[in-house]
Amino acid sequence: MNKIGLIGGTGPESTLIYYKELVYGVQKRAGTSYFPNLIIESLSVFEVLKFCEDKNYDGLTEYLLLGINNLAAAGAKYGALTGITPHIVFDRLQARSPIPLVSIIDTACEFSKKQNYKRVALLGTYPTMTGNFFQSAFSKEEIEVITPNNIEMQFIGQKISSELELGIIDPDTQKRFASIAEKIVEQEQAEAIVLGCTELPLIFAETELPVPCIDVMRVHIDKLIELAML
Repeated sequence: MNKIGLIGGTGPESTLIYYKELVYGVQKRAGTSYFPNLIIESLSVFEVLKFCEDKNYDGLTEYLLLGINNLAAAGAKYGALTGITPHIVFDRLQARSPIPLVSIIDTACEFSKKQNYKRVALLGTYPTMTGNFFQSAFSKEEIEVITPNNIEMQFIGQKISSELELGIIDPDTQKRFASIAEKIVEQEQAEAIVLGCTELPLIFAETELPVPCIDVMRVHIDKLIELAML
């Protein structure tokens, strides 16, 4: 078994899901009373968002790399970020990381390719939706990524940081998010909604949409379970 290391806290709600799903996912595949050895280095999502707001990507890289080095020092064989926004500097981290890092963007892209999607809508934090790190990975596989308009992106980003990162699920926010998703499906003919923030499944869990949702966190976790089992 390989020890998996997670950069958590970006945010806490998704970190809890990663931990639970990895532990029980490995146990299920092992088919016996077994729990894997893993480690979590908890950082702050608010620090990450501030680095992104300031476009201080050098600072963000160093902040995350310190955590990754701690994972490696604790014996982790593979590392992963439990938040999507930090992937804005993933290539820099991968180049300097002492252990292989598993990208949530790459696993999401691989999944979308297998589903033969050609046009998907991306919801996530403001830096994720307005950046190009997510979109460029998908474009290499000839998958077009569509985002809401700027006002909608600002609303989504604000609600993620002020509610979802704190574990708050507001019914009015749920309705507004669903409305935005339905609008982009209707107007842009999106074939799927990419839940491009690891907290978004919390708010879409009971929402029925006209197209499938891609829970990139679950796809990522499945890959980490596979690596843990090697």
